[in-house]
Amino acid sequence: MRYRILPHYTYEDYCHWEGRWELIEGIPFAMNTVNIPQHQLMISNIVSEFRNGIKKKKCKNCKVYNFIDFKIKEDVFLQPDVLIVCQPIEKKFLDFPPALVVEILSPSTAIKDRNTKFSYYQQQQVKYYIIVDTDKEIIEIYLLNKNGEYQLEAADAENSYSFELESECITEIDLSNIWY
Repeated sequence: MRYRILPHYTYEDYCHWEGRWELIEGIPFAMNTVNIPQHQLMISNIVSEFRNGIKKKKCKNCKVYNFIDFKIKEDVFLQPDVLIVCQPIEKKFLDFPPALVVEILSPSTAIKDRNTKFSYYQQQQVKYYIIVDTDKEIIEIYLLNKNGEYQLEAADAENSYSFELESECITEIDLSNIWY
């Protein structure tokens, strides 16, 4: 019997690649959704809403980013669509959990976002995990509970939601604004 050997890549390998990639257990995944206009519009709107909310509350430590490498292990790094970090980033990648992560679903990423990434973000103790379904106009907000597991807090795009990013930084975001 012949065994097929799959290649196994690391962050060092990735540093030599062109384009946008994620690496999960050494297997590369191309990030193709960047070129989709609806996806870009959602990212832009979400970044804008969070940036405005953070500015309004004067949360000086919290910053909103998109497409930063979140390195979990040498062979696992993810690129969330949007993330909020409330500590200084001293490397060219994030090597500690952000306060909040947003993933915008697409047909090619939905299963990975809902399962694999969900599990990694939960294991890394990312406080908020937000999944945006643009087709259904649904926003799922998962909050890490005391047991270290995600609990669905809200799945409504018509209301505001208060995010406690740091002890002194609670910002309210009008979720309905991201659709326009």
